[in-house]
Amino acid sequence: MANAIEKSEILFLFESKYTIPNGDPFTGEQRYDEETKRILVSDVRIKRYVRDHFIAQNFLSENNEKYTVYVFNDRSQVTEGKNESGASARMQVLWNGKKPKDKKEIPEAALKLMQSCIDVRLFGGISTEKEAAVNITGPVQFALLNPSLNKADLRIHQNTSVFSSSTEKSRGAIGTTTVVPYAINQIHGWINPYSAQLSGLKSEDISELFSAMWKSLNNINTRSKSNQSSVILIQIVYNEPDDKLYGTDSLISIESEKEEEQIRSMEDYSFNFEKLAEATKSPKVKEIRFYTEIEDLKKVISGLDPKFKEMEL
Repeated sequence: MANAIEKSEILFLFESKYTIPNGDPFTGEQRYDEETKRILVSDVRIKRYVRDHFIAQNFLSENNEKYTVYVFNDRSQVTEGKNESGASARMQVLWNGKKPKDKKEIPEAALKLMQSCIDVRLFGGISTEKEAAVNITGPVQFALLNPSLNKADLRIHQNTSVFSSSTEKSRGAIGTTTVVPYAINQIHGWINPYSAQLSGLKSEDISELFSAMWKSLNNINTRSKSNQSSVILIQIVYNEPDDKLYGTDSLISIESEKEEEQIRSMEDYSFNFEKLAEATKSPKVKEIRFYTEIEDLKKVISGLDPKFKEMEL
């Protein structure tokens, strides 16, 4: 395969303590499966972590151009075309006055322009600009909703604001929300080599993705997302682009003497990697790459099987 992108699956574990890992956009409340009592984190939330990390790195770079990002939260980056859709206006910014005058050249130029954006190469993207319509399916996708490994009972949290709720009132506002006492969240993802050829995904983009996933969780400091930590990142690499294991999101579990709802830290449970180790026996699996900064976990995973290889971020 020309692009040399390997088919693989991703398991990314991070812990959350008294936070809101992923609030519902309509209610602000934590996404939650009431039947299984699992905390849920969406694919959109993870992609936003990654994009926000790339954008933050741009601000820290000398010329603010370390990464070109297509989906940008800054309205100044997307609203040059007042009557355009957001995607169309964003394309106008990216053209930067270099749009081909020959209409026949525009479609190919638009494709290359979008492929210059790291988030498009990873997650795909759409341009709705007239004469420059592009639709790229992202080779990197995550499960729509990712359940936590542990059960959790949400806790009601009351908070007050020193700002009055309206100009007619002099007192601050009081509100309530629900927070997650503790969750070990597992994100399940895929890297598709066929889509990678169409999006222009590069091997180094995957390294950048993994670094962004890991660092973004550790560095985010908003009120509802702080107090989260990356724990383990695993990439199950296949031998062939059509190979697939089933139930990869069930390969890691936790064991605890406490009720799962009572877990409050990693000291309250241990990981069970037996099924993950068993997966290495499949002829479909080339190797399993992993990264963790927790030395005890590093020793355990390294000793599971020779197919486990430590990666660098």
